[in-house]
Amino acid sequence: MHGAVTTSDTHRAIEAVWRIESARLIGGLARIVRDVGVAEDLAQDALVIALERWPQTGIPNNPGAWLMGTAKHRAIDRLRRLKLSERKHEELGRELDLRAEMADTDFDAAAGNVQDDVLRLIFTACHPVLAPEARVALTLRLIGGLTTEEIARAFLVPETTLAQRIVRAKRTLRAAHVPFEVPSGDELASRLSSVLEVIYLIFNEGYAATAGDDWTRPALCEDALRLGRILAQLVPNEAEVHGLVALMELQASRLRARLGPAGEPVLLLDQDRGRWDQLLIRRGLAALGRAQQLGDALGPYALQAAIAACHARARLPEQTDWARIAALYDALAQIEPSPVVELNRAVARSMAYGPTVGLELVDALTAEPSLKNYYLLPSVRGDLLAKLGRFDEAHAEFGRAAALARNVRERDLLLERARAAEIGGGS
Repeated sequence: MHGAVTTSDTHRAIEAVWRIESARLIGGLARIVRDVGVAEDLAQDALVIALERWPQTGIPNNPGAWLMGTAKHRAIDRLRRLKLSERKHEELGRELDLRAEMADTDFDAAAGNVQDDVLRLIFTACHPVLAPEARVALTLRLIGGLTTEEIARAFLVPETTLAQRIVRAKRTLRAAHVPFEVPSGDELASRLSSVLEVIYLIFNEGYAATAGDDWTRPALCEDALRLGRILAQLVPNEAEVHGLVALMELQASRLRARLGPAGEPVLLLDQDRGRWDQLLIRRGLAALGRAQQLGDALGPYALQAAIAACHARARLPEQTDWARIAALYDALAQIEPSPVVELNRAVARSMAYGPTVGLELVDALTAEPSLKNYYLLPSVRGDLLAKLGRFDEAHAEFGRAAALARNVRERDLLLERARAAEIGGGS
């Protein structure tokens, strides 16, 4: 890969290499030094050296192996710098491990190890000892290869806040002596659930941003999809992993159609389905098929993917199989009951069996404490009231929903619907 290229070209290439190799690099180092924070520091040191050297020398043929070899040298230097009197047997042992591994800098030759390292890193970053927002930040940083600035910008928090969150997360992992390993037995299911939750949190923030001026942030959806696809390769026999990938692929297929010309939200039934990404739909349906083959019964993510598949298969909104969607929500409410699932179930049943049926279910949720500040509850109620011709009540509900919405685009849409209900009522 040597040749006459500019420094800026080389730096862009290094950034691309980092995105691809960082998880494998940090994972491999963490296995040896047994500390995710130290592993990331060593990997960052190697990146700094690459940024200094590669513009002069050209990018090596195997950049991942070069970075790993450089980081391992830095690890040995770090261990040597500790005063001999303070060195523990464990640290001496780690130096011996590192020396033994110095010959093994070819990622291709150690593909099995590398995959295991990345899987360990994912489980460590998503450990339940960390708060959900810390898991998300650490996962995007360590496995996604994003900078602190990029993550802060995506989640609309100050960079200093995000940096502190990551530092605290690493400190928590160290203090809790979280082992750098893939859990086994009964623990695997609960830990895998935490990993899937983190990936879907990242995806959802991209699919429907909770706050800010933009309704969608496609780059976050892409990051989550990449993480999901990596996980599906690493644990190919876990049905719910494929279920989550299917759900994200199918939902991501609609991203282009979810925004109007001025960036305004376009609701599902109003979208131009010709703009839905057919490649993502095919990938999503294939992943759903794998989940169905692997599991006796569909899990929560696979059930939601099956719902998304009903929309994907309908070429026109009126061809949507709402009765099947309602039945799938019934099943989801059985295995993962929550007020939000009940709200979605009410929408599905209203589409299948009429707005009166849906309104009855929604009215039963109005006293639910966890939905008190959830803007979609009055939004759904307003929609059902409008369909029943109760425009004054609908106007009030849409106004209430707009007051609760934190996303500017969504608030504008709800205010517009409130005005439409006011006109519809002849007020």
